Amino acid sequence: MAEFPTTARVVIIGGGAVGVSSLYHLAKAGWTDCVLLEKNELTSGSTWHAAGNVPTFSSSWSLMNMQRYSTELYRGLAAEVDYPMNYHVTGSLRLAHSKERMQEFQRAKGMGRYQGMDIDVIGLSEIKGRYPFIETHELEGALYDPNDGDIDPAQLTQALAKGARDMGAKIIRFCPVSGVRRENGEWVVSTAQGDIRCEYVVNAAGYRAQEVGRMFGREVPMMVMSHQYILFEEIPELAAWSKEAGQKLPLLRDVDTSYYLRQEKHGMNLGPYERNCRAHWATADDPMPDDFSFQLYPDDLERLEWYLDDAVRRVPILGTAGLSKVINGPIPYAPDGNPLIGPMPGVPNAFEACVFTFGIAQAGGAGKVLAEWVTQGQTEWDMWSCDPRRFTSFAAAPDYAVAKGMEIYGHEYAIHFPRHAWPAGRDRKLSPIHDRIKKLGAQFNAYNGWERATWFAQPGDDISDESTQTFKRSGPWEKRIREECLAVRDAAGILDLPGFSRFRLQGPGARAWLSTLMTGVVPKPGRIGLGYFADEAGRIVTEMSIMAIDEDFFFLITAAVAQWHDFEWLKKHLPEGSQITLQDVTDNFSCQILSGPNSRAILSELTDADLSKPWLTHQSAQVAGRWCQLVRVSFAGELGWEIHSKIEDTATIFDAVWETGQKHGLKPFGMFALDSLRLEKSYRAWKGDLSTDYTVLQGGLERFVKWDKPEFKGKAALQNEKQQGVRKRFVTLVIDAGEHDAPYMSTIWHDGKVVGETTSGGFGYRVDKSIALGMIRADLAEPGTKVHVEIFGENFAAVVQEDQPLWDPKNERLRA
Repeated sequence: MAEFPTTARVVIIGGGAVGVSSLYHLAKAGWTDCVLLEKNELTSGSTWHAAGNVPTFSSSWSLMNMQRYSTELYRGLAAEVDYPMNYHVTGSLRLAHSKERMQEFQRAKGMGRYQGMDIDVIGLSEIKGRYPFIETHELEGALYDPNDGDIDPAQLTQALAKGARDMGAKIIRFCPVSGVRRENGEWVVSTAQGDIRCEYVVNAAGYRAQEVGRMFGREVPMMVMSHQYILFEEIPELAAWSKEAGQKLPLLRDVDTSYYLRQEKHGMNLGPYERNCRAHWATADDPMPDDFSFQLYPDDLERLEWYLDDAVRRVPILGTAGLSKVINGPIPYAPDGNPLIGPMPGVPNAFEACVFTFGIAQAGGAGKVLAEWVTQGQTEWDMWSCDPRRFTSFAAAPDYAVAKGMEIYGHEYAIHFPRHAWPAGRDRKLSPIHDRIKKLGAQFNAYNGWERATWFAQPGDDISDESTQTFKRSGPWEKRIREECLAVRDAAGILDLPGFSRFRLQGPGARAWLSTLMTGVVPKPGRIGLGYFADEAGRIVTEMSIMAIDEDFFFLITAAVAQWHDFEWLKKHLPEGSQITLQDVTDNFSCQILSGPNSRAILSELTDADLSKPWLTHQSAQVAGRWCQLVRVSFAGELGWEIHSKIEDTATIFDAVWETGQKHGLKPFGMFALDSLRLEKSYRAWKGDLSTDYTVLQGGLERFVKWDKPEFKGKAALQNEKQQGVRKRFVTLVIDAGEHDAPYMSTIWHDGKVVGETTSGGFGYRVDKSIALGMIRADLAEPGTKVHVEIFGENFAAVVQEDQPLWDPKNERLRA
């Protein structure tokens, strides 16, 4: 037996496909002094009973990237590491029962084509040609992916393990971790065989990730679902067809009914995602066992009966086969169904690569992403969709995690419509004026748990869940969004905006330190400005509003969903031994946006503050006798103020503003209207227009770069990019778009070639135009350039606009 290592650069806890892939990719990056610890045998968790499907399809750009990488890796892995694997690239058919599903497929086809994949949308006759045993009743068409297939999960894991070992990494089986502790800037990982000191630790413990997380003081937001699939005996017709065709049937997914059906040798494998699903280990009377290695739950076939009947109607030969085996095993779920890959929130030099619902399909890409996080501190693709910091503490509450996990599982293949709000786990964080807003007709959605109004319905409006099942711009909300936007344009609107992430930064040297971290100028006391933060490659990490209270005293304000991400970014770069302090005070304050030409008149009746102070200033004031910070900015692009108040004073201020505003035409407006208003100003949104997929210069943000500063993070990379020439640039497009606006990552075409992508899109009701923000090949960024934007499979003419807002291009209304 090899000697137990007492030191390592990285220790990975968990020996499933993801943990072993992480080890393999770390070794490929040259970090061979790494150790993986597995409490039992490799694959003994969810990996061993996984079905092993390997799709590339996703409606998420980053997940599609990750899954595409997996398929590319798996195709050559057996030869690379000299380990035999059963990897069948059969292609797949995703069936569509509705026009909306076909639209989703067209969007996926566009994204896939952009990533170099030959995904196609096909009609009923082509479905039958590729899958002769299928009945096409009630279908509109299908998505065909030639790269889809299935792989043996155990063989995959062992191949990755062999590759990692061959490069010098170590794997220790039957070595459970009993605890971790921090000593002298290092991690000490304790096991029954001894302690290992290391620089970095990775939690890759799968469905036991919460148990491991608690060793670090981290409550992982997750739950565990029971997932069943059924194996059927050999079907003679299928065996005969496969012998003659020399291939397996494509993997079939009836996504609107919610199951997959795969050829397994000459039988079949049916895997439903049933609505009447079951969570395990979620209550006190059903605790997680100390060891569940290579074990399964009892069969629960009654839950699957309806799905089995539907599958037999779709593929009748299935009904002739006997049932061979039922697999019912644990699969972990995060509250949004995506895995956790990246820095462990609040814990230094610790990472997560866990809670994978589709771990086999994503293991290859996940290992690449995790290795980049550890070795480089950043990833090639923006991976916010999987970043553990996308959740804050509320998401780890067991009732929330279970409710969301069951909702995701039961709607695994659901279409995610832009105006739809998922109902589970709601009302976690409420504004102090939530009830008042609700009485005004607010329809809500959650933003990092905070309930915010999206639009305001009037009596008689259709607010049913069914009404939101559309990609169209039109719907019961459209008339109301237009009314809200025009109220802001012509009179005044108020938006309750709880949950702004807010950090207090102060202490000697705070200004100088902040200047080294952001690309631009730190505002002077009494002023507020946008600060952009780049990584070493010059890519956009985040945007914050910098409110300077004093020379070395600031409030940094950022998006609600960015709370943990941005706080950690700042904290990570604080100089050791300094007197600078950084506090997260998000929960102490709330905010209301008052915007429109009558906003000054409204406030003048409620405050003695100097309302003539110019744009981008702020002041402490009394409104209705309560303290607040009046900030002269407006994301809506009109004269206006943000009213920042203490939680306990927010209702008093709102009531006064609302009552006074009625004679001035004050109306409530929601997040949908705000999105429309900001698009008309070409204001960027975080993790859409602003992400690490783009540099600060590509993002059109050079005016926020102060080149003559001695140093700032990313400066060298940005200087080099400026010298070499920026390859793609941010543009605003006006599109002749018909009844749909451009979704995120819609493809931009010019002369039959792909030249860019949209980063956000919507309708501008002040300019009456469909607008998209996006990135385009630099030579085409000239105003007036004609391009086409692909929206759900159809190309629409678009024109590149001047580098200025469509609405109020000189900001005269903002400065009024």
